[in-house]
Amino acid sequence: MSTFPQPDPKDRPARLTVGVVGAGRVGPALAASLQLAGHRPVAVSGVSDASRRRAARLLPDVPLMTPEQVLDRAELVLLTVPDDALPGLVEGLVDTGSVRPGQLLVHTSGRYGSRVLDPARRAGALPLALHPAMTFSGTPVDVQRLAGCSFGITAPDELRLAAEALVIEMGGEPEWIAEEARPLYHAALALGANHLVTLVAESMDLLRAAGVDAPDRMLGPLLGAALDNALRSGDAALTGPVARGDAGTVAVHVAELRKHAPETVAGYLAMARATADRALAHGLLKPELAEDLLDVLAGDPNGPGGPGGPGGPEAPDTADGPEGDIR
Repeated sequence: MSTFPQPDPKDRPARLTVGVVGAGRVGPALAASLQLAGHRPVAVSGVSDASRRRAARLLPDVPLMTPEQVLDRAELVLLTVPDDALPGLVEGLVDTGSVRPGQLLVHTSGRYGSRVLDPARRAGALPLALHPAMTFSGTPVDVQRLAGCSFGITAPDELRLAAEALVIEMGGEPEWIAEEARPLYHAALALGANHLVTLVAESMDLLRAAGVDAPDRMLGPLLGAALDNALRSGDAALTGPVARGDAGTVAVHVAELRKHAPETVAGYLAMARATADRALAHGLLKPELAEDLLDVLAGDPNGPGGPGGPGGPEAPDTADGPEGDIR
C-alpha cells in the first residue's frame, strides 16, 4: 500500500458538474459519492421539507433549484424520482427544452432500463440506467454502504464504458441487466429486500407479544446466520418445521397466529407453502410427510396434523430436530 499522502477530493479538479432531480434517499447519496470521486455537485431539486433537509445534510452548500435549472447547470444529471414519475419527468424536461446534447442523464429506477430515456436521447442526451441494489436510509451512512454495492446497469453499447466508470467511481460493482429483464430483476430485489423488512418487523412484534424484552437482540444472530447460510447454500440451508414436515407444529403456529395476530396468517401460509415446495423439490421434505403438511397449509383444521386431527396441539411434538434447527 502506498504511503504517499492522498489528495483531498476537494483539491482535485472536478471532471463533471453533477445535478440531482429528486432529493429522495438515493440521489443525494449518489451525488455525495461522486463528489468523493472528484466530481462537483452544483444543484439539487427537492420539494418536501424532508428532501430539502436531506440535501442539506449530504450536499451542504449545494443550492436548491428547479429541475430545469438543475439541468441547465449540470453535465451529469441524476434523475432519482419514484418509478411511476420517471416517464413523465423525462418527457416534461424534453418538452421544456431543458435537455442538452451531450448531457449525461442517469436514472436510478430498478424497473426501467435506458429506453425510458429515449425522448431525451432523441434530444441528444446520453442515457444511463444505474440502479444501486441497496436500501437507503437518507443519512451519510448510505455513502459508505455503496462500497461494494452492485449496480444494475442498462445502457446503449456505446455508453457501457461510461456507465461502468461511474459505478466504479462510486465504489460499486457493475452488473449488466438486459433491457427486457429489468422488471424481473427489480421484482427479485423487491421480493428479497422489501419483504424481508416486513417479515422481520412482524417477527419482532410477535416476540414482543410473547414477552421477549429485546426481540432485535434475539433475532440478530439468528437472522444473520440464516441469511449467510442462504447466500452460501441456497435451499440446502432450509430448516424448521416446514422443511421437516412437522404438520402438527405448523398447525399450532397457524392457530396461535389466528388468535394473536390474524393479519399475519396469510403471509405465514404463503411463505410456508413456498418453503414446502422448495423443500420437496430439493429432497429436504419427505414426500410421505408432505401430504399432512399441505393439508394444514391448505387450511384444513381437521385434516392430519391440523388442530382437530391427529398430531395436532393435543399431541405435542417431542421429536428432536437436526442440530441447529429452529423449532
